[in-house]
Amino acid sequence: MKRPTTTAVAAPPAPKAAVEPAAPESGRSRASREGAVPRPRADAVRNRERILAAAREAFVEFGSSAPLDEVARRAGIGNATLYRHFPDRETLVHHVVLFTTERVTASAEASLAEEPDAFAALCRFTHAAADERIGALCPMLADGFDRDHPELLAASTALAAAVETLLAAGQEAGLVRADIGAGDLMVALSQLSRPLPGTACFDTDSFAHRHLQLFLDGLRAPARSELPGSAATLEDLTLKTM
Repeated sequence: MKRPTTTAVAAPPAPKAAVEPAAPESGRSRASREGAVPRPRADAVRNRERILAAAREAFVEFGSSAPLDEVARRAGIGNATLYRHFPDRETLVHHVVLFTTERVTASAEASLAEEPDAFAALCRFTHAAADERIGALCPMLADGFDRDHPELLAASTALAAAVETLLAAGQEAGLVRADIGAGDLMVALSQLSRPLPGTACFDTDSFAHRHLQLFLDGLRAPARSELPGSAATLEDLTLKTM
């Protein structure tokens, strides 16, 4: 006698574990996970550059004690915006020096890379550095200024290398007299591009570029005179201003 066959009944599927929706990831968490630094907004970058350029102009004219209200006015922004970027005068001075140094370095590198000969590169750099108000650096390097800040040391080293390379290229090509150093160039540049303090000196740019060109013509080789003393290096300038 046959046994009755039994039909196996499959066990009901186990209920799926409830999955909670993931919490939205914050911008900061996402940036940390991806190893990226959030980019500042474009308008914030523009405001920062306007402030630095305006401060540089004001410091050239009035020295590093120029009123910060005047800096904000020249930048076309409110005082609150200025202080949001630079909370105090010391921070602003630090970043103006850094801003100017980096732009002058970039100018030296671009001039050498793009001009047809080394003397043309030297002329282009000198006039461009004057337009960058490199003379603004001198009155700011006073007592209390942190010259040894790592950012500033790195920027100064890069500037020295760029200017020395530019000058050496001209000397090696026989276009620039051999008895000058990068320090001579930078002293003349900062003196000739810096107007007298105060507001009475209008339209000094045309005179600055005129006198800089006279100076540059004196750098052409062959030399027509013998210079007293020895060539000044950028290290000489650093030691004398410590």
